[in-house]
Amino acid sequence: MSALLFGLDNLIAALRGAFLGFALAVALFCVLDWMVRTRRLNPFGAFAGFLRTTIRPLIAPVERRLLRSGGNPAMAPWWTLVAVVLAGIIAIEVLQFVRDQVAIAAGMLGFGMAGVYRLAVSWTFEVLRFALIVRVILSWVRPSPFAWYVRWSYALTEWMLHPLRGFIPLVMMVDITPIVAYLLLGLVQGFLMRLA
Repeated sequence: MSALLFGLDNLIAALRGAFLGFALAVALFCVLDWMVRTRRLNPFGAFAGFLRTTIRPLIAPVERRLLRSGGNPAMAPWWTLVAVVLAGIIAIEVLQFVRDQVAIAAGMLGFGMAGVYRLAVSWTFEVLRFALIVRVILSWVRPSPFAWYVRWSYALTEWMLHPLRGFIPLVMMVDITPIVAYLLLGLVQGFLMRLA
């Protein structure tokens, strides 16, 4: 098990360096593309032609999304950089989470059935908390309620949020039931962990 943890640590360290280098390269190209788009560099020169043929096709999906939402297409390089940085952070955090869960599982399984029980409770409540956070973040951008990445979070959280909405009022037009549910999940998890 320690070899697996050591391998995951090395993979995370390597990915951090790779994502940092990639993000810096993307930042450089995005700055140059932005300078061409805003005419700070000659848009008719050879360098601008190079950017149009090699870099712009990579930025085109972001630019199309910006145009559909009514944004300024000149900002596409910056949004591309934001997307790359967020993707890197999410990938590293997911790997770190997997590494932590492997370490927790290795430690808990050493305690027999009580360890298995604690592990199951811990993982169940982590999934519920994650679904709650995803649901809150998705409520800010309002995607289609029928999208697969929305439905699973609603399916895992609506059973606890619906009853809370019945007696918790809005606070300055803000629904605070996800915060209350998050705190209640921690209390229930603590109670269930003490039962083992």
